[in-house]
Amino acid sequence: MSAQDQSSGSGAAVNRWIDRYRADHNHPLNHLTHFIGIPAIVISLVVVFFDWKWGLGLFVGGWILQFVGHGIEGNKPSFMKDPRFLLVAPLYIIQEGFRKLTGHNRSTEKD
Repeated sequence: MSAQDQSSGSGAAVNRWIDRYRADHNHPLNHLTHFIGIPAIVISLVVVFFDWKWGLGLFVGGWILQFVGHGIEGNKPSFMKDPRFLLVAPLYIIQEGFRKLTGHNRSTEKD
């Protein structure tokens, strides 16, 4: 298998994880809470080294938003099924943010 085949294979695997994550996140309000909460959690991991109060606030606030979103959606967070989704969530946010910024539509990509 060539390096190109391996890289495209790993990219496909990441996209499968993101697709599985996306399936648990359908409600628009859950999307909103995740688009605020996940970046807050990720940013908190850096901010905590400079100002622990802000870092802790971002971390806790981000998680509260996650659970509120899943309460609205009516399902458990994906990471409760598999903790690897904790790493997939930021990738999902980056991918969806990119799609919104560029106007790409998921349904047209699969055709």
